[in-house]
Amino acid sequence: MKINYDNIKVIGFDADDTLWVNETYFREAEIEFGKLLSEYETLNTIDQELFKKEIDNLPMYGYGIKAFVLSMVESALEQSNYNISTKAIEAILNIGKDMLNKPVELLDGVEDVLKIVSKKYRIILATKGDLLDQERKLEKSGLTKYFHHIEVLSDKKEANYSKLLNHLDIKPSEFLMIGNSLKSDVLPLINIKAHAIHVPFHTTWAHEQVTEKETNGKAYKTISSLRDLLQLLD
Repeated sequence: MKINYDNIKVIGFDADDTLWVNETYFREAEIEFGKLLSEYETLNTIDQELFKKEIDNLPMYGYGIKAFVLSMVESALEQSNYNISTKAIEAILNIGKDMLNKPVELLDGVEDVLKIVSKKYRIILATKGDLLDQERKLEKSGLTKYFHHIEVLSDKKEANYSKLLNHLDIKPSEFLMIGNSLKSDVLPLINIKAHAIHVPFHTTWAHEQVTEKETNGKAYKTISSLRDLLQLLD
């Protein structure tokens, strides 16, 4: 599929699992959470109930580690029939603190690509999650100097991106989004006539997964590494 990127003026990069490792830490946290609740439920049930709680809480808490911790606490109380100890609740809070203190591990080629791309395009960080946490990770990453500005969106749907493009004062055809999530970083952009490139990460949160039917006929490119972006923009 031939896609022309000649009109692109602004490129948006997702943050988590596009620039640096993130979802891996959530999977590790879920394992620790399962151990804490193992006397009350099976691991499968613990995982399923936690996921349901996260989804139920999205409209109120949004995305990110803090929202995840609140969902773990609520889920632990309910799954234990409110018998879980205060010590276990403290352990859940510590899981969240450990996640917030994780080092920022850049993915392959990230800084090399940003260094080159930022010379030709205005680039922004377009992510969702907790503002304080995303700012912290960006600062730790050493990548701040490459971005024109940061947009922490409450969600990544068509309306959110349309509002962003109005703020940037550009047409949809002049914007390119790069990210690991088809649901959040690709399909909404295609639906508003902008451009998007998919860079898969090895693990994806269940909420971000889409069906083949949803992607069928959509005009976007998939690359195996961010380094491949340079060839597409050349």
